Amino acid sequence: MKRILIVDDSPTIRRMVLASLRSLQDVGFEEAGNGLEAIETLSRNLADLMILDLNMPGMHGLEVLQFVRSHERYRAIPVIVLTTKYDADSRAAAIAGGAAHYMTKPFDPAGLLAEARKLLG
Repeated sequence: MKRILIVDDSPTIRRMVLASLRSLQDVGFEEAGNGLEAIETLSRNLADLMILDLNMPGMHGLEVLQFVRSHERYRAIPVIVLTTKYDADSRAAAIAGGAAHYMTKPFDPAGLLAEARKLLG
């Protein structure tokens, strides 16, 4: 079974992402409410895909992305950044940091599902 880690400080957004991806077959989900929780979750169980917010208290999403890309164990995990940040600098920083895809909120559930399918193989 493949695993998706949804990282967002908003429980509502996490529920919306989960609802958007429920039709994926043989996929389990984990949630994290902040960056440190995401890293702790990854240390216990690897994910096959991470959906990551940028604006979170404590540890910014770009810091999480940098951590994931700098550790061999996590480096291959594709990351979809899902954020309210529409600016070109944020998009460029996320893509340069190793994000596989960048989406803004509010998001298109069908678009997120299609991207998740593609990245999960």
